[in-house]
Amino acid sequence: MSARLLLSSLAGVAVLGGGALAAVALVGTADAAPARPTIDKAKATSVVLGVSGETFTFTTTVSDNSGIKSVRVLPWPEGSKLDPKAAEMEYAEPTTCEATSATTSVCTYTTPLDKEKDAATMPTGTWNMAVLVTAKDEDTTFSAKATTFHVTR
Repeated sequence: MSARLLLSSLAGVAVLGGGALAAVALVGTADAAPARPTIDKAKATSVVLGVSGETFTFTTTVSDNSGIKSVRVLPWPEGSKLDPKAAEMEYAEPTTCEATSATTSVCTYTTPLDKEKDAATMPTGTWNMAVLVTAKDEDTTFSAKATTFHVTR
């Protein structure tokens, strides 16, 4: 085999190999999952039913590279047969969000509890908070159990 043919073959392999690496790099970038919103620091106050002036509060920090459009929440008793799904959250309670940066917001849901009505109808025990975060680019993240809290009498 001549030295010139050997060098031409090696050069061809180098060009093809470089092209293959570039193709793999492009495919890897194209297949990368888009960033989804994140739910951090989710917490809810425990509730004592029958206390006058009791308020339930849920707070979470949410982030997305496009910013936060909305956060909806649904408190639900763990002992129930409920199993919330993201598709069911359209009519869940909205939160009030305050942007702390272009990508992060702190969102709060607060509701007063009726001393007599809620004490008579709310089951006690462990409750979960379902959370649906929608980013400005319409990406979503759902957690059926973003946090837990307790309801007692």
